[in-house]
Amino acid sequence: MIELHYWTTPNGHKVSIFLEEAGLDYRIVPVHIGRGEQFTPDFLKIAPNNRIPAIIDHDPIGGGEPIALFESGAILTYLAEKTGRFLSPDIRVRYETLQWLFWQMAGLGPMAGQNHHFSQYAPEKIAYAIDRYRNETNRLYGVLDKQLAGRDFIAGDYSIADMASYPWIVPHERQGQKLEDFPNLKRWFHAIAARPAVQRAYAKAEAINAAPTVDDEARKVLFGQTARR
Repeated sequence: MIELHYWTTPNGHKVSIFLEEAGLDYRIVPVHIGRGEQFTPDFLKIAPNNRIPAIIDHDPIGGGEPIALFESGAILTYLAEKTGRFLSPDIRVRYETLQWLFWQMAGLGPMAGQNHHFSQYAPEKIAYAIDRYRNETNRLYGVLDKQLAGRDFIAGDYSIADMASYPWIVPHERQGQKLEDFPNLKRWFHAIAARPAVQRAYAKAEAINAAPTVDDEARKVLFGQTARR
């Protein structure tokens, strides 16, 4: 049994997609980040960066005591190694997959996240910041579109690189992007969206958080954090 400590964000969706694709036995433990549940002592024991997702694997690779992990990229890599799926043993394919996973973690996710923040949530609409992150998101969409030319998935076969990137493309309209401008990415996006496991993962998200909202209190929790919290 795997405990998935989760909220309905792109990073949360990455892991639920993998678990559905692999058919692993798991239980969702909701962590309502707008209410500050990510600061509870029990959650901080497994996720000291107070961010979702995190997992506890009660049947870890090699047996022994449960393993707790945070950071979605580390979790996806661990789950791929645990199951022997979605990360090729061939060294060239494996590291192509991992470099695109790291690309998402270091580029697409953070830049799209700042795009969301300044265009959707910031109390002051700063044109420079909005344009800066919208343009960088656009550049990254272009990088992904070129990578997908002539191939079905990011690293050839369907992999954790696709699972990591897809949830950050789902809110493309909020990011000020048009999929029509990126034909390879658009084809890939619809192929991922049609996968039954992906649909199951998103259906669970809707059941947990049917009407996502960020009100004033949630903004204080989500966007006002310092080392003191």
